[in-house]
Amino acid sequence: MAHDFISVTKTGIQLATSATSNGATIPLDSAGTLPRFIRIAATQPACVRIGTGTQTAVVTDLQVQPGDAVVISTGGQTHIAAIQVSAAGVVQVSPMELM
Repeated sequence: MAHDFISVTKTGIQLATSATSNGATIPLDSAGTLPRFIRIAATQPACVRIGTGTQTAVVTDLQVQPGDAVVISTGGQTHIAAIQVSAAGVVQVSPMELM
């Protein structure tokens, strides 16, 4: 049985979190295309939302905890937004590729 591995091959982006949502375009993969998956990590608890076009994260969106990275499918979505849960921090987003 063949196994595919997911790897990070290109620099991602950082979103500073505060009480106000902060958004950006999902970083492209090494081929310059929208990745199928992204890895999201946070230095403080944060909530994130992905979608097409400008997004606004709210505290009921997917929560990312410090020390626990989340790998999610982009589903063709192009933008991401993040907001703090209780303290300011940084959310890091990396494009991932199948190898």
